[in-house]
Amino acid sequence: MGREFIELFEEWAEDYDKSVVGEDPQYAEVFSNYDAILDAVVEQSVGRVLEFGVGTGNLSEKLLQAGHSVIGIEPSKEMRGIAKRKIPDLTILDGDFLIYPTPNAQIETITSTYAFHHLTDDEKSIAIKQFSELLPPNGKVVFGDTMFKTEADKNMQIAAAVKKGHHDLAEDLNREYYPTLDTMKNAFEKHGFDVSFRQMNDFVWVLIANKK
Repeated sequence: MGREFIELFEEWAEDYDKSVVGEDPQYAEVFSNYDAILDAVVEQSVGRVLEFGVGTGNLSEKLLQAGHSVIGIEPSKEMRGIAKRKIPDLTILDGDFLIYPTPNAQIETITSTYAFHHLTDDEKSIAIKQFSELLPPNGKVVFGDTMFKTEADKNMQIAAAVKKGHHDLAEDLNREYYPTLDTMKNAFEKHGFDVSFRQMNDFVWVLIANKK
């Protein structure tokens, strides 16, 4: 359920905000247009928000600034600590996409950035079913994450990373569970959502899923 990657994020926590502004050349293309990606997620969000994979709180901060009430879920203790220092008023709880405290208020939007790919396809389907049960009619799921049009496109990016000497990125793309657009579309439609996508850079798409 993604928790196998917690140790990686505990180590990455202090440098994460440097990575998202392009200081790590291996991941500069992945985080290209980072602020625009966060803004696109915020623009599509409505009402009270449940955010998964809060990380260091960058999306949370933008959601709060836009007037949303936010409940954050984050499995990494180090990431939670940084987010709390940056945003003392943020409600942030220990949990992940599959196991988390049940919100005590109605959630209208579920958001996440750069996190859903930590789940296998089967785990993604379980999580989406839970989203459907949690959200009211017309509720939304808005994710910004690395996805690919096809497996061939993913393999092309892996080959390109190797050619550039970006071996950490290539290993990441091979190790984690980056989906195709069709995989995501089918999983959300199976659980009663209409789905659309907006490409933000060569790796990242914003997914907007509206519950019927």
